[in-house]
Amino acid sequence: MKAADVLASWPAGRKRHGSGPREDSVVSNMQKLRRALEPALRRVFHLYWRLARGMTLGVRGLVLDDAGRVFLIRHTYVSGWHLPGGGVEVGETFREALCREVMEEGRIEIVGEPDLHGVFLNSHVSPRDHVAVYVIRQFRQDRVPAPNREIAESGFFAVDALPAGTTLGTRLRIAEVLDGARPPLTWRPAAEP
Repeated sequence: MKAADVLASWPAGRKRHGSGPREDSVVSNMQKLRRALEPALRRVFHLYWRLARGMTLGVRGLVLDDAGRVFLIRHTYVSGWHLPGGGVEVGETFREALCREVMEEGRIEIVGEPDLHGVFLNSHVSPRDHVAVYVIRQFRQDRVPAPNREIAESGFFAVDALPAGTTLGTRLRIAEVLDGARPPLTWRPAAEP
């Protein structure tokens, strides 16, 4: 998988279906509502972070198992499949934030030293948002976490069979790591909405 191939094939993925027409309709309506509210929610969250912190820092973990599968999460409050991660709290190191976030979202305990893949300006969210991405190959997972208020689904996926809705930024980070490519400076191309 090459980053150029990811960009060339975007958007990619298969449609997910519920277990019947009624479930499909409910899921479809919920997805439409979430998509409609998501831009406003992002602005509210980032307005708060801007006032409270000035600049936001985040971490993401690209967790690869021995079979070469990548761990992804799907949040309840934003669309798409993402690498696990979140904000760096005041007084917390990037590594501490990474360990906390992958444990909270994936029940993943980092046992080796993660490798820094890159630090990205995430300007589609805010011109003040920066995300550090780490590659995690040595870890333990005691169980697959049950869905909760924050995480709707999670799991390991083959890189050639990522779930429908895997975000472009996530696909690009996976392709860069697997290709050994030098990461760009921004999370995703400026042209993507």
